[in-house]
Amino acid sequence: MGDVATCAAYFRLRLGNEPREHFDVAFLDAKFRLLVTERLFSGTIDSAQVSPRIVLQRALTVNAAAVILAHNHPSGCLEPSAADVSITACLKSTLGLVDIRLLDHFIVSNADSLSMASRGIL
Repeated sequence: MGDVATCAAYFRLRLGNEPREHFDVAFLDAKFRLLVTERLFSGTIDSAQVSPRIVLQRALTVNAAAVILAHNHPSGCLEPSAADVSITACLKSTLGLVDIRLLDHFIVSNADSLSMASRGIL
């Protein structure tokens, strides 16, 4: 799906101006080409409940080999919360059980973005 800057810009366009928190997943094939991006969860101004089961189901349905996660922080603060780090680790583990790679998790606002992989959080 491209480099980190391209992915960050893509998700900022999708999520950056949303007033509520949303969680999108880009599903990729074995050559990391985009199959589809879906908004799987929506929440409140400061949280969105994410189910690993739903993410795994969708990944298997579209026959994804890899995924990139993204969600927005309407507050503008890009620092990952403990919940962000926890769900990322859980999804990496869950997807890994069926050989689906988690490539990155982006946190975006209308002004900027953060790549958890670039930060070494993955």
